[in-house]
Amino acid sequence: MLDIQQLKNKKHLHFIGIGGSGMYPIAQILHAKGYYITGSDNNETETLRAVRDMGIEVTLGQRAENIGDADLVIYTAAVLDDNPELMAARSSGAYVAERSEILGLLTSLYKNSIGVSGTHGKTTATSMLTQIFLEEGVDISCVIGGKLKSIGGSGRVGKSDIMVCEACEFKDHFLKFKRDTAVILNIDADHLDYFGSLDNIKASFREFAQKARVVIANGDDRNTRDALEGMEYITFGFNEDNDYSAKITSVKGMTTCFELYEKGELVRELAIFVPGKHNVLNALAAAAAARSAGVSYDGIEMGLQVFRGAARRFEKLGEERGITVVDDYAHHPAEIASALNAAKTLDFKRIWALFQPFTYSRTQLLMDDFVDALSIADTAVITDIMGSRERNDNGVYAEQLAQRIPGAVWFDTPHDIADAQTAEQKRHNFSQCVEYIANHAQPGDMVIAMGCGDVYKAAKMLLERLKGDEFS
Repeated sequence: MLDIQQLKNKKHLHFIGIGGSGMYPIAQILHAKGYYITGSDNNETETLRAVRDMGIEVTLGQRAENIGDADLVIYTAAVLDDNPELMAARSSGAYVAERSEILGLLTSLYKNSIGVSGTHGKTTATSMLTQIFLEEGVDISCVIGGKLKSIGGSGRVGKSDIMVCEACEFKDHFLKFKRDTAVILNIDADHLDYFGSLDNIKASFREFAQKARVVIANGDDRNTRDALEGMEYITFGFNEDNDYSAKITSVKGMTTCFELYEKGELVRELAIFVPGKHNVLNALAAAAAARSAGVSYDGIEMGLQVFRGAARRFEKLGEERGITVVDDYAHHPAEIASALNAAKTLDFKRIWALFQPFTYSRTQLLMDDFVDALSIADTAVITDIMGSRERNDNGVYAEQLAQRIPGAVWFDTPHDIADAQTAEQKRHNFSQCVEYIANHAQPGDMVIAMGCGDVYKAAKMLLERLKGDEFS
């Protein structure tokens, strides 16, 4: 493992996939510290343009020669072992590190590193907390798993000794982070291809909490309570016996008003502008973490007032022909259920779920839960599975999920073509789904594109399709 002194001695850092939301803020911080940085990526994006605007040299396409004379090469877990740059780096003598190792080192540079963990809600809660600090006037650094409009991306470099960092449990990455304050939003069965069981997940979250100076956790969540049994921690939730609790007073459109209680005493009436009870819990977690860091209630109120959601978290992309199109990162059954239940509380005639399953293992292991969650929608349209880093060794396909959801729509793709995961086939499959929705959705409907892959592209295709001349 690299230590902080060894990191300081590195000169040329190369990022494989520098345009990723998790890589960009790390590059920001290291660039601000004076390192010479290069990077590569496969697709031109807004984030990649922001990287270039910092003066960082970026190459489109990944080739062995791109690493040059780099003495530290950083990659993400999504990069496969046969990636030509990764292979070249490992044979070059350069130190090669997965991004979580470097992020873990960066957290050690701050006196109060706040790690926001949990199976669901990390990006929203981290974004809320970031916004609260900024409205309080604290010049924080942050690393977020999605884009926050007010900072123009997924991270920022500040001059204070506080860092807010989204801490993901995937492959125990969050255990590499220095966490002075550990926030646990919830614990659920996910990434079972790595953890194997819910008990193992609980054990990792317990280890995450044990090395923190302050622990803030969901007192309503049974799995969280089990994981932290015997430990002292600050609690939040709807139950009145939590240290921080909430009572929802009204829900209107995308606005939820609630009373915030500390130790049973009403301290403030607040509002959030992202829908769903789960987002009230995210706001409670952010408020508790902010109070622990000395933020005023005025700062908390203003931060939540300004916050309008993170990118791909129930993000309204547009409205055409009276049909509202929303993009959401939900990819676990519990997240899907929360998003769809939140949508059901809004004033729409029908709710459509345009869902892209992510990884074969998750789809197979949580099949029953996906069926239950997606059945909440009035109509579920299922795309082909995005395999990402996996190979389809067990023959898992979208139709196996769709056939069990009442009224679900899917389009048969020959299995060998679906497994190939080509860009052309993916676009064709998206086009089929978009065409169906465009021809069957009615004014007053909401379509939610759901998944952590690239289903947002289908959502944007749908808006363009609804704008078409044939509908004018």
